[in-house]
Amino acid sequence: MLYHAYEWNHALVTPLRAAAKWGEAALTDSSNPFARTGWAKSTVAALGVFEGLTRRYGKPAFGLDATEIDGRSVRVQEECVWEKPFCRVLHFKRDLSGIEARPRDPKLLIVAPLSGHYATLLRGTVEALLPNHEVYITDWVDARMVPLHEGGFDLDDYIAYLMEIAQRIGPDLHMLAVCQPSVPVLAAAGIMAADQNPFRPLSMTLMGGPIDTRIAPTEVNKLAVSRGIDWFERHVIMTVPFPNPGMMRRVYPGFLQLGGFMAMNMDRHVSAHRAYFNHLVEGDGDSAARHRAFYDEYLSVMDMEASYYLQTVEKVFCEHHLPRGLFTYRGDKVDLSAVRDIALMTVEGELDDISGVGQTQAAHDLCEHLPDNKRAHWEQKGVGHYGVFNGSRWRNEIAPRVSTFIRAQAKR
Repeated sequence: MLYHAYEWNHALVTPLRAAAKWGEAALTDSSNPFARTGWAKSTVAALGVFEGLTRRYGKPAFGLDATEIDGRSVRVQEECVWEKPFCRVLHFKRDLSGIEARPRDPKLLIVAPLSGHYATLLRGTVEALLPNHEVYITDWVDARMVPLHEGGFDLDDYIAYLMEIAQRIGPDLHMLAVCQPSVPVLAAAGIMAADQNPFRPLSMTLMGGPIDTRIAPTEVNKLAVSRGIDWFERHVIMTVPFPNPGMMRRVYPGFLQLGGFMAMNMDRHVSAHRAYFNHLVEGDGDSAARHRAFYDEYLSVMDMEASYYLQTVEKVFCEHHLPRGLFTYRGDKVDLSAVRDIALMTVEGELDDISGVGQTQAAHDLCEHLPDNKRAHWEQKGVGHYGVFNGSRWRNEIAPRVSTFIRAQAKR
């Protein structure tokens, strides 16, 4: 019923949002003699904050139309190269026609997290890697938009998707997983290595991922263990209501996830919106625009299929199947000792409060037969979870190291 109440609340607030936008337009009209008064500016700012907080945010655009290679601007075209009900793969195709001959850039599949936000959260990740790689990314679909007749989606399906995508893109592929997908990427690598699959990746880079959450457990990890899987089943799984295309599908709703995200740092969000109000009153357009850009992305959330979410909580966070050697795919145990020629790089943030330091690096112990020349680890000082894949430290310190590692693995 909570999901239904959320939908009704959104419908009821819609006329108020329309009125707020009308009032904002009227009070900022140049012909309005009160437009420059302090009262009008404060009212317009309040209406702007109200409209932003009550809007339903859709999926943002990547907006990556160009990149710079060898000092020249290169046009980038976004194209879909693979698609299934719960995921598309986007290729950021670069127009290299005007660039002098250069070694072929490595093909890199960025596996975006399926954990609430859209793949566009990795816009900065893609942007930093585009000059040196042929970049692809998993573009996960909001589960409430997938009709029930398309079937379900669980952790096994996730891994199957990754192996199908690798075959679609072709050999000599590299994979980079940000946070949650570190587990299915590592599992897929183990399966493909055991099968000697010709499309297995040359390398995998795992960044801020929960490989072994028993190491330096964070509050997020402790919550999962203390609640147990039954609690999550009872309290966060809901049925998509009419009129969404995925009506009757069992999901973990995006609005609940967003509530959890914001509750972790509520004081910071309240302060940010108070500052946003002041920027609007003062006419500080640049600061207000930065606030809107951040929250347009942050408030854009998606539903997750219940089977996938519950299996992830149970196997990854509660029972630690991967590090305990219990992880299975389609009923067969995944043997990570088979990983012998898929290079592995792990990246962690010193201040990460979601995936604690050491949780990602644990992947090296699981891939026990991987030679030392195919391993690398980097702990970035002074960054939290999001700083591992976004921001200046990512662009200037982490991304160059990742690119260097990937290029060094050009051949098996």
